[in-house]
Amino acid sequence: MNRIWLPLALAACAAAPAQAQHWGYDGHEGPENWREMSEDWAVCATGQQQSPVNLTDALEADFAAAAIDWADETAGVVVDNGHTVQVNVENAGGVTIGGTFYRLLQFHFHAASEHTINGRHAPMEVHFVHQSEAGDLAVIGVMVERGDSLAALDSVWAAMPADSDASPGIAARVHLNDFLPTDQAAFRYQGSLTTPPCSEIVSWTVLTHPVTATPEQIDSFEMRHPDSFRPVQPLNRRYVLVSDE
Repeated sequence: MNRIWLPLALAACAAAPAQAQHWGYDGHEGPENWREMSEDWAVCATGQQQSPVNLTDALEADFAAAAIDWADETAGVVVDNGHTVQVNVENAGGVTIGGTFYRLLQFHFHAASEHTINGRHAPMEVHFVHQSEAGDLAVIGVMVERGDSLAALDSVWAAMPADSDASPGIAARVHLNDFLPTDQAAFRYQGSLTTPPCSEIVSWTVLTHPVTATPEQIDSFEMRHPDSFRPVQPLNRRYVLVSDE
């Protein structure tokens, strides 16, 4: 891989508003039809910085690693929003990227993974969504492969609501740092939300090394939300950077 010096510029952005229009991952509500479902979702088809992407042929670059500083244990509220299982947190720490601190708001799951690495999906991917005081978004993606148990999932799955109508959610204690691999080398690129309205407002950091969960743990989510991923999108004129440590 070529080596360059290229600091990451964070795009100014704001959290996307909630959408009343229903969408899904297959059939007439699937990704190929999102742009037709709302005039506000046209960028899902016309955008040039859409996510997810295939992470390959990345450029090794000297950029500061994402300094993750999550609370080791935090209270969360587990909800099923009809598309995924999501854990909302408060006072759970955050991440510093390029000198800007982003507060962790929530994390959620996709099966299979949304991003691919060299064309391959992992069985599951976790997205940790952060926001700065200015409203900028930074999302950290962690791949989950089949293997040894991921203890942090047990408390989340134990609190998983019976269905998406359960409100306001079920409390759980979550060990956030269990979701992080020891080696935190990462891909970095500028992209979008992977769900409608697909706003191109996200600085993505996807860790190159996975964590593991048992097949049973992964199946617990996959049976609830199978094929809950958007297909990879064209990279167009963007670069994917990768840290070397």
